[in-house]
Amino acid sequence: MGVFSKMVSLQLMLFTLIAVGIALRKLGFIDGKGRRLLSDLLINVILPCNIIQSFTGGVRPSGAFMRNCLLMLLLSSAIQVLVYLLNRPLFRRFPDHQCRVLCYGMICSNSTFVGLPVAEALFGDLGVMYTAMFQIPLRFTMWTAGLSLFTSVSKKDAFRKLVRHPCIVAVFLGLALMCLPLNPVPGFVMDSVAALNRCTTPVSMLVIGSILADAPLKSLFSPSVLYYSALRLLAFPLLVWGLMLPLPMDGLLKSICLLMTAMPAGSTTSILADRYGCDAAFAAQLVFVSTLLSIATIPLLTLLV
Repeated sequence: MGVFSKMVSLQLMLFTLIAVGIALRKLGFIDGKGRRLLSDLLINVILPCNIIQSFTGGVRPSGAFMRNCLLMLLLSSAIQVLVYLLNRPLFRRFPDHQCRVLCYGMICSNSTFVGLPVAEALFGDLGVMYTAMFQIPLRFTMWTAGLSLFTSVSKKDAFRKLVRHPCIVAVFLGLALMCLPLNPVPGFVMDSVAALNRCTTPVSMLVIGSILADAPLKSLFSPSVLYYSALRLLAFPLLVWGLMLPLPMDGLLKSICLLMTAMPAGSTTSILADRYGCDAAFAAQLVFVSTLLSIATIPLLTLLV
């Protein structure tokens, strides 16, 4: 009951921030230009700081823990490959502008804002560290194959653009800082990164709310949104759980993989859709509805762990 209460409290906080974004848009405080500026701020400054912070916040003990970390990296990588292979067959009947959003929404789950608190509540500090390892392949995929869903350039140009993207640079910088025995970055710099990282949730939710304010409410629970939510929250995590069950490994790793694949759509789904001229309103609906429904589905899946 404690975990469920914490989950509900966290979700209500996210919805409150979204509601503020809706109100700001309806009252005219955020217009189209303002929303674009907020999206650019998120993509170019705040999210890179969030990525760097996620790589530099854990400890690096040795022995069995390091072996489990490596195994978690392999499991997460395999899950990313699986979702990449399943994406097109699952969403090929949808229009291209929605298909790209749906595919990205499957790649990018909200395993940070929702996943980390759940891992901490259920498994303590060890669960948080394994969850951070799970996020490394996910972050790399969402800013490479995921980001390429919103670009329409040649493969050569796309690769050049991707490796220069602030979030991709942040992935490699975060990896370098994580692997270095001593952190060469002054403390005040990392404190500044941490401060900007704390802006991620409120700013991203405000942007989502401002996008959702322009979405027609009658299509909020449309069949396509419910279809995605069923895949994201139940079908895909149960598939992953079934594939992992016969594997001889630490049960904690299996549990974390199950719960992290059951997270709702990540907020960057609507942010990137808005930034790159895709169906931002549809993307915001995916985030909103999947987050709402996850209040019920995540506690249900915890019965398996």
